[in-house]
Amino acid sequence: MMDIPHSGADYLRHILRAPVYEVASDTPLQDMPRLSERTGNQVQIKREDRQPVHSFKLRGAYNMVSSLNQQQKQAGVIAASAGNHAQGMALSGTKLGIKTIIVMPKTTPDIKVEAVRSFGGEVVLHGSNFDEAKAEAERLSSLHGYTFVPPFDHPLVIAGQGTIGMEMLRQNGHLDAIFVPVGGGGLAAGVAVLVKQLMPEVKVIAVEPEDSACLKAALDAGEPVVLDQVSMFADGVAVKRIGEETFRLCQKYIDDHVTVSSDEICAAVKDIFEDTRAIAEPSGALALAGLKKYAESHHWCDKKLATVLSGANTNFHGLRYVSERCELGEKREGLLAVTIPERQGAFFEFCQLIGGRAVTEFNYRYNDPDSANIFVGIRLQEGQAELDHIIGDLKQGGYDVVDLSDDEMAKLHVRYMVGGKPKNSLHEKLFSFEFPEYPGALLKFLSTLGTHWNISLFNYRNHGADYGRVLCGFELSETDLIRFSEHLEFLGYQFKDESDNPSYKFFLK
Repeated sequence: MMDIPHSGADYLRHILRAPVYEVASDTPLQDMPRLSERTGNQVQIKREDRQPVHSFKLRGAYNMVSSLNQQQKQAGVIAASAGNHAQGMALSGTKLGIKTIIVMPKTTPDIKVEAVRSFGGEVVLHGSNFDEAKAEAERLSSLHGYTFVPPFDHPLVIAGQGTIGMEMLRQNGHLDAIFVPVGGGGLAAGVAVLVKQLMPEVKVIAVEPEDSACLKAALDAGEPVVLDQVSMFADGVAVKRIGEETFRLCQKYIDDHVTVSSDEICAAVKDIFEDTRAIAEPSGALALAGLKKYAESHHWCDKKLATVLSGANTNFHGLRYVSERCELGEKREGLLAVTIPERQGAFFEFCQLIGGRAVTEFNYRYNDPDSANIFVGIRLQEGQAELDHIIGDLKQGGYDVVDLSDDEMAKLHVRYMVGGKPKNSLHEKLFSFEFPEYPGALLKFLSTLGTHWNISLFNYRNHGADYGRVLCGFELSETDLIRFSEHLEFLGYQFKDESDNPSYKFFLK
């Protein structure tokens, strides 16, 4: 194997000589015009999702595997990974004609297992988590003489990732700051050591999820430490302990550090899609979330900022969560718990007080004859300041209000559980409606129906479709039905009588 870099000059030499372009692409540094206008800075994003394996991990894997001596190449290589490192290793081994074994946890989704096999890797499924898979990979390495290739904590892997920084400086030599995501620290260390050798005036800022911040913990302790637990939302950076070498380099060369929430990551996924039409995995959008937060908190303006879209191997079903949470992460939606009087027309008066703002969610179930607790979402144009103004207006109007926008249990669970069965039996009819998604549609509904009959159940969530789907219960006697039907016809919305629906009878009636 070639000599191992240690000093900054050593790393620079290894990065400049890295043979990664035998298999990896020189990816574009793409402008983000919409986000640039919104933040008041020039924002660019490094499109590592354009790599053959849709992530940057190919660079480090190939740099290390290609540096092996002939005997090591003949023996084969092995790695443990459930994600992007696995695919980078598989393609590297295929390109070099080297037997490549990837140990993956048995819980790894089939799509990732098949992706590794499609790139030519031999998959061994073992254990229920990464640590068990890694232990098995190390056992097999010792047993068969395979070279173990770690996902981040090796100088040659770090040097391979550093080629990203080299490209970014060449693509824009006037950058003020580069934001890099941190999991095990390989990408951050590689970019930082390269940038600080060539253009030390360019800031390199590390970004981590709040609930997986192993670099922050190490910086606070002065050495790598093991986190008790990490969130798996951004699974590509869900690392309990930063590497020894990656920490040494990050501690020496990183200028600053910022952590972000899952909601802020979701907002960044949306930003990337809107500007590039790329769908980033959460860890791939992590650094952009940090860029936005850091630039805002430091009041940056007219800066030239760049970040790395580190990967796009997303779990498709995870997009449901991203879509649900991105507006909250951008402070474009507020969630409130509001107590209103339980009387006819109270819904309508409440919506009038909100004004012309778009209601994104409305959940309510009759329970108490005197007051009603509703869960309401409101679209915001001016972030927290606007939400504070709305809360002030509601309180001045006599309503009890609690802001749930940062309440994790409310966002994850309670919003879907508002309702249940009323204490007392009701003469109730249940209808589903399709609302046209335009301002005033809800007020039209309430003014047509809600001021004539008591609404006993209301559930609405804007999911971005042309029509909002609403479930609504009314207290109706038999003598009310003819007049109610006339009002339904006047309303003009598509509806369906759901009073005999079995799920209603089981859980709501």
